[in-house]
Amino acid sequence: MAAIKYWLWLASQSNVSPRARAALIAHYGGAEEAFFAPSGAFARLPGLTERDAALLETRDLRRVDAILSACHTLGLDVVTMQDAAYPARLKAIFAPPVALFVQGSIRGLDEEAAVSVIGTRSATPYGLKMGRRLAYEIASSGGVVVSTLSPGIDEAASRGALLGGGKCIGVLGCAHSERLSPLQRDIAASGALVSEYPPGTVTQKSFFRDRNRIAAGLSLAVAVVEAPSTSGALLFAAEALEQGKEIFAVPGNADAANSAGTNALLKQGARPATCGWDVLSEFERLCPGRLYPSRAALPEEPASVPPAAAPAKPAKEKKEIDKEKPKDYIDLRDQLSGLSTEQLEIITAIGKGKQHIDDIIEATGYPAAKVLAQLTVLEIKGYISRSAGKRISLNIKR
Repeated sequence: MAAIKYWLWLASQSNVSPRARAALIAHYGGAEEAFFAPSGAFARLPGLTERDAALLETRDLRRVDAILSACHTLGLDVVTMQDAAYPARLKAIFAPPVALFVQGSIRGLDEEAAVSVIGTRSATPYGLKMGRRLAYEIASSGGVVVSTLSPGIDEAASRGALLGGGKCIGVLGCAHSERLSPLQRDIAASGALVSEYPPGTVTQKSFFRDRNRIAAGLSLAVAVVEAPSTSGALLFAAEALEQGKEIFAVPGNADAANSAGTNALLKQGARPATCGWDVLSEFERLCPGRLYPSRAALPEEPASVPPAAAPAKPAKEKKEIDKEKPKDYIDLRDQLSGLSTEQLEIITAIGKGKQHIDDIIEATGYPAAKVLAQLTVLEIKGYISRSAGKRISLNIKR
């Protein structure tokens, strides 16, 4: 157990490349052996840059106690490359993470048919429906869904897996946080939230690309649901292909820009997938007795939300309320009382007609990432629709 502090030392070196950290373990066999290597030895190791070697040479253990305390507070298990619970699939990839910080459980994952279901953040209603449905069918047929939890297809897939009563593994592109979303809490309860970064690590842009190699590494296959020709989902698929994973793609309309990438993957040899069993059936022999074609139908999301019946109010009282807030805002609150304050403000900003996403962001004052994420949730629930030119309209009867 004492050796854990040396694994935490190495895992906390976020400014050192994953390749360099993995090279250190490959050479010395463990984090403790690497920590006590002779001074100057790192500079001579293949796979380490001069900068990597200099950062590691400080051999700073000051963060270790704080990381251990945070792991205890957050309920995280630390799974190192030397632990039996560390997935063999992940250990086999190029530059595997030296440690995983896990909320939930990844035990036995090597025996499961795990599939990454991915796609564009700027998904169409078709893409969201197919992402949710594909993951639902995978989960309800005995498979495990792996997701990066990014807004759009990936988030829709994680929700579909939970609806299917199956296990979902969420791979984070940042360290664990005390503040989990309801979706993250559900994923941790049904499967696991996984990060290669110890609590307190400051997020860097490179983390999100590095996350892809972990999600692909935990999976037997990757299913790309919807991706334009410049989508990051295609980079994920390329990473998975380098790892030797099977690639599946959901066909889209020939003239649909959001399906240009997936249709190109099909031309390049990806296997077509129109349902979850198209993917899982390829691994039936590899996971005997675990997989079966489920006939359970995905519960349909409401196409629109009917207005709630509002109690009649005296004209005088209604006039006083109108002075406090605009009429449209009150009407929407009556109709959509189950939504959060942020979602209500976004819906109010949309108003009547079609509004450009940039105008919605400006009107709410929220960060663009938050607005885009909430718009995805509202679209999944059927409250809004997207149209060409990044325009949003409400699916609400006034």
